[in-house]
Amino acid sequence: MGIAHPRTRRSSPRPSLRKAVAFTLSALLLATAAPLVTLATAAPASALDNGQAKTPQMGFNDWNAYGCNVSESLIKSTALAMHTDGMQAAGYTYVNIDDCWMTHSRDASGNLVPDPTKFPDGISGTADYVHSLGLKLGIYEDAGLQTCAGFPGSLGHETGDARSFASWGVDYLKYDNCYAGPGCAQSTCSNGNETSAQTRYTTMRDALASTGRPILFSLCNWGQENVWTWGAGIGNSWRTTGDIGASFSSMLSIFHSNAQLAPYAGPGRWNDPDMLEVGNGSMSSTESRSEFSLWSEMAAPLVAGTNIVSATADTLSTLTNARVIAVDQDSLGKQGTLVSSAGGLDVMAKPLANGDVSVALFNETGSTATISTTAAVIGKSGASSYALTDLWSGATSSTTGAISASVPAHGTVMYRVVGGSAGGTSAGAIRAVGAGKCLDVPNSTTSAGTQLEIWDCNGQANQKWTHTSANQLTVTTGGVQMCLDAYDNQTTNGTKVEIWNCNGGANQQWRVNSNGTITSVQSGLCLDVTGASTADGALADLWTCNGQSNQQWTLS
Repeated sequence: MGIAHPRTRRSSPRPSLRKAVAFTLSALLLATAAPLVTLATAAPASALDNGQAKTPQMGFNDWNAYGCNVSESLIKSTALAMHTDGMQAAGYTYVNIDDCWMTHSRDASGNLVPDPTKFPDGISGTADYVHSLGLKLGIYEDAGLQTCAGFPGSLGHETGDARSFASWGVDYLKYDNCYAGPGCAQSTCSNGNETSAQTRYTTMRDALASTGRPILFSLCNWGQENVWTWGAGIGNSWRTTGDIGASFSSMLSIFHSNAQLAPYAGPGRWNDPDMLEVGNGSMSSTESRSEFSLWSEMAAPLVAGTNIVSATADTLSTLTNARVIAVDQDSLGKQGTLVSSAGGLDVMAKPLANGDVSVALFNETGSTATISTTAAVIGKSGASSYALTDLWSGATSSTTGAISASVPAHGTVMYRVVGGSAGGTSAGAIRAVGAGKCLDVPNSTTSAGTQLEIWDCNGQANQKWTHTSANQLTVTTGGVQMCLDAYDNQTTNGTKVEIWNCNGGANQQWRVNSNGTITSVQSGLCLDVTGASTADGALADLWTCNGQSNQQWTLS
């Protein structure tokens, strides 16, 4: 169902918007090439303290299915359908109006004017109806001089516009990033005269706060300016990429981009890979289920972008799967991470608040394939068997540790894994038993590819490591979170052990074993102090496990 995706406006309302997102999507598709990503990471900012989006927001937005053809009748009929077809009961709360809802001119007092033909009862009348059903209303505006479709933007009018939204009963603001002057006129901008998105979004954040009305603030600047590094202090979610299209290829590239940004997500602050295309365009039922699975595994906002009134039973069953939604809405608020990715066969793991782990087995390829992992790789341990629930079929089974499924082309199998304990709680220094020194990032560098060493233990951040539920060993050095990495996916004796941007690769997965060794999941080799040295600055590498003290470590 749904109208063919008409949206081209985000790609080039002005020349400066044509610049690439902060990383190259095609490079990210090479999921097993180590290291994968050249995107620098930084410590996540604290969430915006506005009480909103403690779990990822769920709702509807009209743009993908209707474009500029929004109206009061459309929003009301959609709200009623959500109220009666099970979407509201499944957790969908917001009914969001996108672009084209207003007139092309402000009134004499500078206020935005809802189009009287499209919205004869105004936005407030529409909000009253939506609220009467127990739902909430969202609206769209732009941080520049104009919206992407050429209607008045909020630049210079933030305080007045925020007051209008609050007085109309708006509960959600999607804030776009077109025509971002000053220096902008129509579709061109003078280079160097633009105000940063961060500055303009901050102005609207403060304007919304001053109204006293709780309003969820959704930033839509397409992943520019590394928004994930600062968005949390300003909005409740932020778009991490350009616009999605109603095709598997578009969904796939956006998945690869968003999957790299897990450290920045959490309660009240979510990476947003754009609206769901479930039910739209060329997306098959299998592909739609994959999108819904992956978005839920990544703790992404679930905002349906299809024709809800005429949605098929298959579309609604995908959008309302309670078992999958529970993964997205889990209160722990962890975005799932790639724990393995090889040849287009991906495994994601997401720790849940009750100690369970959700695992998604995603087949990017054009043929059915078996995808396998283990309880240990996804961060589970300590049980003789684990219970598995297939989140799409509801079927239950058990395993002693192997997790595997035959996955159709472009499909995803999701399991909830119960039993044992989940990782991610062990943190502290990694001490070399033979030398009595700590695994250390030299000079607290943030340079990817720096080989690790041992040094006198000093309690500083560059010696503090966390073993995550995805079996990564992470360290925050120089304010940047990095991962312990086996150089270039090598699996031979002497492979250097370095820091690199976390990417979920097998060469960044480690087992902390009860016998004191730390072994590479990829190669089975042991973390080793070169030459059994005990000197400050001795380098770390991988070597065949031999039981010697230079391969014994304690994590404390």
